[in-house]
Amino acid sequence: MSEPLEERPYELVPQRPPADRLEPWVEVDSEALVALDAQGRIGALNSAAARLFGATREELLGTRLGTPLTAAGTAELVLRRDGQPAVTLELTPLGDHSGRRWLRLRDITRLATLREKLATENERAALLESAANDGLWHWDLAADRAHFSARWRELLGLGNEPLDDSIAEWLDRVHPEDRERVQGALRAHLDGDTVLFECEHRIQHHGGTWRWMLCRGRASRDAEGKPRQFAGSLSDVTHRRLAEEQLAHRSFYDTLTELPNRALFHDRLRHALRRAARRADYVFAVLFLDLDRFKVINESLGHFAGDRLLVMIARRLELSLRPGDSVARLGGDEFAILLDDIRDASDAIKVADRVHGELSAPFNIGGQELFVSSSIGIATSLTGYQRPEDVLRDADTAMYRAKASGRARHALFDTAMHAHAVQQLQIERDLRRAVERHEMRVHYQPIISLATGRIGGFEALVRWTHPERGPISPGDFIPIAEETGLIVPLGRWVLRQACMELASWQRKLGNPRVCTLSVNLSSKQLNQPDLAHQIAQILVETGVSGDQLQLEITESAILEHPDAAKTILLKLKELGLKLSIDDFGTGYSSLSYLQRFPIDSLKIDRSFVQHLGQERGIESDDARIARTIVMIGRNLGKSVVAEGVETAAQLSLMRSVECDHAQGFFFSKAVDGDSALALVAADRRW
Repeated sequence: MSEPLEERPYELVPQRPPADRLEPWVEVDSEALVALDAQGRIGALNSAAARLFGATREELLGTRLGTPLTAAGTAELVLRRDGQPAVTLELTPLGDHSGRRWLRLRDITRLATLREKLATENERAALLESAANDGLWHWDLAADRAHFSARWRELLGLGNEPLDDSIAEWLDRVHPEDRERVQGALRAHLDGDTVLFECEHRIQHHGGTWRWMLCRGRASRDAEGKPRQFAGSLSDVTHRRLAEEQLAHRSFYDTLTELPNRALFHDRLRHALRRAARRADYVFAVLFLDLDRFKVINESLGHFAGDRLLVMIARRLELSLRPGDSVARLGGDEFAILLDDIRDASDAIKVADRVHGELSAPFNIGGQELFVSSSIGIATSLTGYQRPEDVLRDADTAMYRAKASGRARHALFDTAMHAHAVQQLQIERDLRRAVERHEMRVHYQPIISLATGRIGGFEALVRWTHPERGPISPGDFIPIAEETGLIVPLGRWVLRQACMELASWQRKLGNPRVCTLSVNLSSKQLNQPDLAHQIAQILVETGVSGDQLQLEITESAILEHPDAAKTILLKLKELGLKLSIDDFGTGYSSLSYLQRFPIDSLKIDRSFVQHLGQERGIESDDARIARTIVMIGRNLGKSVVAEGVETAAQLSLMRSVECDHAQGFFFSKAVDGDSALALVAADRRW
């Protein structure tokens, strides 16, 4: 198109040239026609042109329209008239005739307005497209042509390289694993099944990496509901997806070892149970692992070393597994292994042996060699489980059975274990209410002075008579009380009852120093900062003197937190109490701690006494150990008590090694308070 004519109102010249006669074809033509002279003035026009200009032919003759047109140019002229809206005219040359150049004039005001609006809309769309953070795309379904914005290209790292106007430019870049899902979502929307199209998928960046994109769009439809146009946006959500994946990883994986955690292990175990329900030939097993004496390592070397050890153990456990098996850290020093698709329990036992072998090699942490073992409980799907927690429960039960058998052992769960576990749970429940229901009693076993043969004191022992089950062995309920923490209130109750009983004996016999009383103190009681205050209150309430009370403590209880234990033991000594090491010889038996702590006596464990007198007499190994303990006590200024004396031969041997005191069934079993008082009153000698 040539340059438009000058946009100004037509003008009249002072002297109008004479009007020529118009050719008949010009006048009758329905289109507006004008003839211009060499100066661009109107020399002739028809009635249609006069009506278009809104003036008479006489007024228009001689009017200058503007710059003459080129030979083949088409131009536009904006015609402005006073008090009237502007009119846009299209001027099209028709050729020269009789020295004049003829033009056809067409009113294109409406077309020009629409064209201006379209230009404005296109400009606005271009601005929006350039300002949008999302990549925009448009798919003309009728023509099957697609357009992708510059931002869309930028998100994919494409730059200005040419693209086909095909929707395949997008779909072919979608990750193969996501492509069917994207195409399915597109079909669903185009079929009218969804109001909006929305789908997250991976798409290949120009650099070769995969980016996560959120694609949204909506189709416009014709009167029959058939989609014609489809437009939407593409947003890069890679950072969000990575953050979600990291959050999911933290939710299902242990942050220290990077192993699956309890939640993920439960989920995998649930899937295994479903397979077992579908397939009669499918068998799986769960191994529940608990590290032996990990607490000692953790507390002696510090938590940092303990954490490093756990990571190293996790790596070794992974090496013990077959492809398809999985190991998880359940928490603390507990791990679980899921063995998938095994033949029978023998396969699980082989893996347990392999785990023991992997853990048997030393671990080097900070230049120090550490040796670790684990107790392993095994439960198989052959038992017939319905819930993951039941499998773990039984594997845990078997683990405790293995731990009770010694270190580096494994045990296979059976129904007897479950019955025992249920019984233990019942004992725990009833134990919590036993004191309130007055089911507990304190019995007393005499401690004999081997120098005089007379009763020098008693050990207070708690007994429980269940209203339905009858007497329950201390070996059954004391460990449960220790594990649950019930030993703290129970131990306090035993101490108060024993002191009240001793005060009663003193009143009845009129002898304030009738005997001493030994009471066991658990490690959990020893860890209480106000223990000395509690005991002082009991002594005041009962009127018993502190020097008539002896507390028996195990070696492990003292060495669990040695500095704190020493502080508490010194406070107890300030009350006048005597302190004794119970079960001496079965723990660390270190001479250094006997010197560090204010200990008054040692109690030889019954395991060294029960076989005395059966063979070789004073030359047996147990006799040598007993003699050694007596010598240690004497050299350190401690008295020694032999526990578990049941025969005259054992008594004779203990006297021969010059042991100070003894107790056991040979003298008397533990009896109630009235019977104990009768023994004291009888003043019997052994």
